[in-house]
Amino acid sequence: MRILVVDDEEPARRRLIRLLGGIPGTEVVGEAGDGEEALRQVETLHPELLLLDIRMPGLDGLSLAQRYTDLPPLIFITAYDEYAVQAFEVSAVDYLLKPVRPERLMAAVERARQRLLATKEAATRALEVVVRRGGPSTRIITVTRGVSRFFDARDITRFWSSDKYTLFRADQDEHCTEEPLSLLEERLRAHGFLRVHRGELIRLGSVKALRSNEGIHEVELEDGQSARVSRRSLSAVKAALGLKQ
Repeated sequence: MRILVVDDEEPARRRLIRLLGGIPGTEVVGEAGDGEEALRQVETLHPELLLLDIRMPGLDGLSLAQRYTDLPPLIFITAYDEYAVQAFEVSAVDYLLKPVRPERLMAAVERARQRLLATKEAATRALEVVVRRGGPSTRIITVTRGVSRFFDARDITRFWSSDKYTLFRADQDEHCTEEPLSLLEERLRAHGFLRVHRGELIRLGSVKALRSNEGIHEVELEDGQSARVSRRSLSAVKAALGLKQ
């Protein structure tokens, strides 16, 4: 489980990171000292769980959770007990008081793990239902904090891999799905998608230009994005675009 630790006090972050090191199956992918930095880290690191202090300078943990409802699951960690009701109103997994006891942290992380597992299983079942009913195989599902969102791949120009996730842009925002790029490639091939690089899958109908410069090739897409084209895939891309070899 990928975890982001957010606390304005560095000693507190160090202690939490040390405690997490003793919990199997956890990986601290980053840390932040305030809410604004936490948001940036969430967008770039895609953690599966936030350990979040409540009282911090600037954007505090509770305000962060209330304002941004698409955050990963949250475990609040604080020295104050008066925020518990508000914490659970934003669907926090748990609410731990400092100093955090190792056994309480382990139990809270396990609770978060079970919530994530249930969410993933629900998304898988939803996709299976769509397929069984003969629904559109272009459906893309994302799950965030127990909310399943549905997108049509025909409205998406590009999918790209990042760590173990697949990312895409839709409705002017970046989204994340757990469906691997290789499976998307198979599922969307009949709908005009082509793998142009190990980490890039594009919708051919959205290509506006193919550029080559000093052995580097990329396609420009209709929404302003660009995707790298590998040398191995270049011939297939040119053929698909109707260009001479």
